[in-house]
Amino acid sequence: MSSAANSQKYSLEKGHELRIEVKEDRVLLLKLSDGQAEVFGTEVAAGEELALKGQKIAVYTWLGCSLELIGEGGSVEDVTDSVYESDETPMVSYLNVHDGLEQRRRAAKEASTSNLSGPRTIIVGPVDAGKSTLGKILLNYAVRAGWAPTAVDLDIGQGSITVPGCLAATPVEAPIDIEEGLPTEVPLVYYYGHQTPSDNPDLYKFLVERLADVLSRRANVDVQAAGVVVNTMGFIEGLGYELLLHLIETLKADVVLVVGNERLYNQLKNHLRARPEVSVVRLHKSGGVVERSPGVRKQARTHRVREYFYGVRGDLSPHSQTVSFESLRFFRIGGGPRAPSSALPLGATSVADPLRVTALTQLTGDLQNSVVAVSHANTPDQLLSVSVAGFLYITNVDKDQRTITYLAPCPGPLPGKYLLIGNLKVFFE
Repeated sequence: MSSAANSQKYSLEKGHELRIEVKEDRVLLLKLSDGQAEVFGTEVAAGEELALKGQKIAVYTWLGCSLELIGEGGSVEDVTDSVYESDETPMVSYLNVHDGLEQRRRAAKEASTSNLSGPRTIIVGPVDAGKSTLGKILLNYAVRAGWAPTAVDLDIGQGSITVPGCLAATPVEAPIDIEEGLPTEVPLVYYYGHQTPSDNPDLYKFLVERLADVLSRRANVDVQAAGVVVNTMGFIEGLGYELLLHLIETLKADVVLVVGNERLYNQLKNHLRARPEVSVVRLHKSGGVVERSPGVRKQARTHRVREYFYGVRGDLSPHSQTVSFESLRFFRIGGGPRAPSSALPLGATSVADPLRVTALTQLTGDLQNSVVAVSHANTPDQLLSVSVAGFLYITNVDKDQRTITYLAPCPGPLPGKYLLIGNLKVFFE
């Protein structure tokens, strides 16, 4: 390694990776000078400068490479929390998984006249195990092999396709952009509106079933053969485990990848023993995975919402508009939290309806700083089952004037007249 001013150069041996953690709101330029390198399975073009802002990545090389890191507005040390090289990576095991999925895709394509579909892969594990990273790698390797798999994100706490609080799917037809992330041109998005499934598990299950039904009805043979790669939440105990089993059953998963948790692997292996068509595979998490505190995860959610409105590079200009409360129609889903059976009189059951759609008739300050979804629904009866077109961010509520000010990604009329609200809030600085 050599350094000069705000630049540092690295020469990586084959099978090594350079792990980089860029500080929030700082920018590091990455340039491949020679050889071959990839980030999350996306090949890095020689000579191209990639701008990394607040990202944690690993640059891996199968054959060896030379890299240059350049700090914008400071040295590499100024703009990063850590940069180090490692030869202990799980990339060989990830490639072996890809080879197994590739065999399933080819078999499904050759048997296109039957109902055989490509691999339906679900990635499970605790928080900060590297699940989303593994998902990107497998999606990118599939694309590089000529397929267009579908990415499914069920991690409502973070959100890799769209804002947190959603269940989403999107086709991946080109390598995932290292700077921009998963494609968002034509996503299928259902709004859950909360940060944890325990807030309304029945609604979470309902939306999983709705998403699975839409994916199962895709007629294109190539799309079906390419399969899906599903990223899940890190909620794996108690209710979380119950929901994982529901995901596996509903999405008809035939490959379950367990990252970084031997106990979960053994639980699923035993539970699915009677279903030999489901392969349960244990994988070690990368040593470069960084565990995040609740505060950092909350900060990441805010950052993700900000990216939706302002762009990854901060180059978008969202539109602010003030309208009367009466010109909008807000709805909530769910009749409030269910009381535990132990808290109810003997023989009584909870009357709360977790799937009830309720109109918001009174303007409250609680709306401020909320992320709300614009539904495609034509009637309130469709709000549960119809996907959403996009999101608004409520910046101000004036109860005296009965007006609401919101940010929209672009000017013009809203694509729908029904808005869904949950408890998802963020606070921009």
